[in-house]
Amino acid sequence: MAASVSPTIQNGSMPHSHPHDQDPTVISPDQHHQNSYDHSDSPPQDGSFSYQEDLPQAPVEMMSPHEMDEQQFMQMQEHQQQQYLYEQQLFQQHQQQQYEQELMYQQQQADGQDQSVLSHSHLKPGHKATLLSYTQTLELYRQNAKKTNDPELQFEFAAFMIDAGKPLEDPQTRAELFDEAMKLLRKLATNGHAESQHYLAECFASGFAKGKPDFDKAFPLWVQASKHGHPDAAYRTGRCYDEGLGTRKDNARAVQFYRKAASANHPGAMWRLGVVTLYGELGVVISPRDGVKWLKRSSQAATPEFPFALYELAQLHERGIENIVFVDPEYSVSLYSQAAELGHAASAFRLGECWEYGKLGCKQDPRLSIHYYTLAAQQEHPEACFALAAWYLVGSQGILPQSDAEAYIWAKRAADKDLPKALYAMGYFTEVGIGPRKDMEQAIEWYKKASLAGDKRATERLEGVPVDAKKGDKGSEKCTIM
Repeated sequence: MAASVSPTIQNGSMPHSHPHDQDPTVISPDQHHQNSYDHSDSPPQDGSFSYQEDLPQAPVEMMSPHEMDEQQFMQMQEHQQQQYLYEQQLFQQHQQQQYEQELMYQQQQADGQDQSVLSHSHLKPGHKATLLSYTQTLELYRQNAKKTNDPELQFEFAAFMIDAGKPLEDPQTRAELFDEAMKLLRKLATNGHAESQHYLAECFASGFAKGKPDFDKAFPLWVQASKHGHPDAAYRTGRCYDEGLGTRKDNARAVQFYRKAASANHPGAMWRLGVVTLYGELGVVISPRDGVKWLKRSSQAATPEFPFALYELAQLHERGIENIVFVDPEYSVSLYSQAAELGHAASAFRLGECWEYGKLGCKQDPRLSIHYYTLAAQQEHPEACFALAAWYLVGSQGILPQSDAEAYIWAKRAADKDLPKALYAMGYFTEVGIGPRKDMEQAIEWYKKASLAGDKRATERLEGVPVDAKKGDKGSEKCTIM
């Protein structure tokens, strides 16, 4: 939740009204002034009051024409003075209402998960000509957080400081911001603020707080946050019990916390419960029907962080489960596509295979194959890196130019992940000079690594069997290297 800040802090300018927030009962000074003159010459036709009739009038007396003129002049002066004061008061009230409406609008934006402040978008050059300096904005935010007792605003300020400190080049300034933020987070966590407890736990688990992961400190914070109803903290607590992070392994408690998070529709917890129930893990009785039900619920709430249920369901629809999951290749491709769009590397790789070899009802399409392999390879998926290297080795007319250099680069990225066939390919590339240069000694080292990883071709090459490899069409039996 974004912090609620004053309009000056938000955009560096004075508050302004929003048409959709405007009170229809508010009359502007100009409108009031015009209305008073519109009714000055004729009485109201509907019985409503007029400003002139509502003002005190002097008693009517018989007087000379001269006295009458003077008396009328004085009354007119008094009337105009009262009307002026009234309009000034009305104008000030109108201005105050506009300001309050602006503050309310800013709060609504904050309650709606508006992250513009935390993302620093309002601090980018050229956003507003009247922007305050970065230091001034930070100080105003700090003072605003200190004045309030709202833990949500204080938490957002702590998160803002951490986010603001990361790109800073000055290590001292960065350290000071981080220290201030961590102190505030600890204070809020001690006072039972669930979001602060969860955020602080993430800092420890990610290694941000100490330079290395510290689940011993993260785990109890997640437990506390889960007790305050934080779904993601409940899921993280379940993972800790599941994997023995910061605590001993406890299958029963892991399932307990997964169920707690799943009851709040947490996609990660529902996915894990689905897998656990489907395969009988963590001491849970196998129930394919219940497992699939959890996976379906998770897939409907899938996020970039938790796309796993889509992948699991896609695999199930490839092979099917009797009387529970029907075989549907087309639906599998659809599920893989949804997961790939959310950044799931294994799903993107599977789609690359489908479009390369014509699997699951897909027609062979080099362009789509290369596209999905690239998506997965950019996330360091070893098989996808190697598949992309193979495409570069042979090229695809009008789609991908042949490039030994790119083939070498992507094969090495796969080999760095200890993929056996990539280790062997690196040996061959280095032996024949695909890449920087020929180097038989280095090639032998690659072959040794590949042999230890179980690649039989590498073992044969080390025994002196010559390599018989020619570049052929992608997927051709002539291409024995890839």
